[in-house]
Amino acid sequence: MKVMAFAASSSTKSINKKLVTYAASLIDNCTVEILDINDYEMPLFSQDREDELGKHELAHAFLAKIENADAVIISFAEHNGSYTAAYKNLFDWCSRINPKVYQNKPMVLLSTSPGAGGASNVLNTAINSMPHFNGDVKGNFSLPKFYDNYDSQNNRVLNNELALELQNVIKSLIPKSRHRNAFEIASN
Repeated sequence: MKVMAFAASSSTKSINKKLVTYAASLIDNCTVEILDINDYEMPLFSQDREDELGKHELAHAFLAKIENADAVIISFAEHNGSYTAAYKNLFDWCSRINPKVYQNKPMVLLSTSPGAGGASNVLNTAINSMPHFNGDVKGNFSLPKFYDNYDSQNNRVLNNELALELQNVIKSLIPKSRHRNAFEIASN
């Protein structure tokens, strides 16, 4: 089984990348590829740019990654209550090639932020919009107060209730035989 995971953020210090990487580590006996959306940076999408450049090769490459995956995990950063410009631009280019961007792949959607909301506004937007783009949302999870609830040095969720909730969300994506226990990881 192949899982593609990425943070919908262009930040090199992305806490959402830390969260999505940790979440993907809860899956056992599969291949996980963590993508960096900076590798798919394209000019700001517009009809004029598309007319000039055509369907961008990086958008084709990103769609091929989705096509070759069995499941997708995305962690959304929130900019002013919505998607980051980097994610939205990538999505816009991809949707011009295939409006069903997520190709009926099972997905888990995550979000985190330093604040108490845990980027829940953008997460709710994603949950509601993914089915329109053929994303089969199996579960979602928001981690509030990232710096209080996540140990970046040991790569683990500190709050046991939140760790269990995240583990259960990941279980909704992957067959039981492929899970790692969040508490096992914390004790390693």
